[in-house]
Amino acid sequence: MRHPEHQYLDLLANVLERGDERIDRTGVGTRSLFGTMVRFDLSEGIAPILTTKRVYWKTAVKEMLWFLSGGTNIQALLRDNVRIWSDWPLASYRKETGEEISQDEFEQRILGDDDFAARWGELGPVYGKQWRRWLGADGREHDQIADLVHMLRENPSSRRMLFHGWNVAELETMALPPCHMVYQYHVTSDGKLNCMMMQRSVDLFLGAAFNYVGAVSLQLMLAQQADLTPGEFVWVGGDTHLYLNHIDQAREQLAREPRPFPTMRLTRKAESIDAYRIEDFEVEGYDPHAAIKGDVAV
Repeated sequence: MRHPEHQYLDLLANVLERGDERIDRTGVGTRSLFGTMVRFDLSEGIAPILTTKRVYWKTAVKEMLWFLSGGTNIQALLRDNVRIWSDWPLASYRKETGEEISQDEFEQRILGDDDFAARWGELGPVYGKQWRRWLGADGREHDQIADLVHMLRENPSSRRMLFHGWNVAELETMALPPCHMVYQYHVTSDGKLNCMMMQRSVDLFLGAAFNYVGAVSLQLMLAQQADLTPGEFVWVGGDTHLYLNHIDQAREQLAREPRPFPTMRLTRKAESIDAYRIEDFEVEGYDPHAAIKGDVAV
């Protein structure tokens, strides 16, 4: 049987060889394909944590837990040693103040000064705000995650089990509009929870691996809370792109052979979807190739 990671590698090769090349919002330039898909079977405990380069899976899970908390300020992430959201507020700070501060110094100021963090560490109404406190036209807030958990438990045959982050009214005040936009769920007659995640825009070299892990970790939590078992994870990409400064890294990754996927499991059942911690996730058998570094396009 062909290793499931080849789905990702085939997509990477396709974008590399056939992608439409153009200058993008960041000015870096991309090669992109539109409308892509990969799918992974989670039913045996296997997790799609890519092996052709090291993926820092704990960082991806911590980010997902931050989304679930409703957080929108990077201070909480930095306290958890997660630095993947620093680029956007740092760029904003440099642009508005003219100060050429280093990323490390900026992050230390966020950590050490609550007032500074409140002003410069805030990302606006990004993922967590939309997932947990979507503001309706009538002024009411909607907790999409709590509603989803309730529906999974009470009406698992529903075709309306989804949540999304593309709140048109608040896009302009977000540091970055949501890339992974819609998560839809489906429960089979034998109690398996499937997830389809639609991502409007994906940095295929840096972002996709994190997005897979984050979505799967959420799928495990939701399945456990609803007394279901994980089924299939389906990922759908809109603008699926490779930045031009990642071309060499992509070729290096494509030259590597996949190794067996690890397993991921929850070590306890939390009392609610809000009570999970990074310590609740256990990954076994992860033996990846070395990490491959690439710059984030902001």
